[in-house]
Amino acid sequence: MAKCEEGYLCDVCGQDVAEISDSDLYLRYIVGMLDPEVLHTTSERHIRCDPTLAQYIVADDFEPAIVDGPFDKRQLDPAFVCERERLFTRGWKRLQEVAGLGIPIIEYPLPEVIIRIKARDISSSPH
Repeated sequence: MAKCEEGYLCDVCGQDVAEISDSDLYLRYIVGMLDPEVLHTTSERHIRCDPTLAQYIVADDFEPAIVDGPFDKRQLDPAFVCERERLFTRGWKRLQEVAGLGIPIIEYPLPEVIIRIKARDISSSPH
């Protein structure tokens, strides 16, 4: 099978990331961790296959992820954890929304991320 026909395979478990709503790649894009230019070159994984990120999603319809070791949010600065929980929970909820909206990828990110992307594009364009 050609690479383009395989879909997006999780670089952790090797299974297909069949739904955008399960995509760690798009979650990271939505919260501003990835530029749109690198979406096609960045490794994909299921959100649950990245527990160090998934632990920050706090939502009734998302089973909590537990991390043991130095990246366990229970061992980190509470202010940092609170900020990450707000960001990744908002991002995850946005990811669930965009899965069915039929909007362009450039409109997926959180509003403040879209503003940063546009500001960067304006400042880097030739005058």
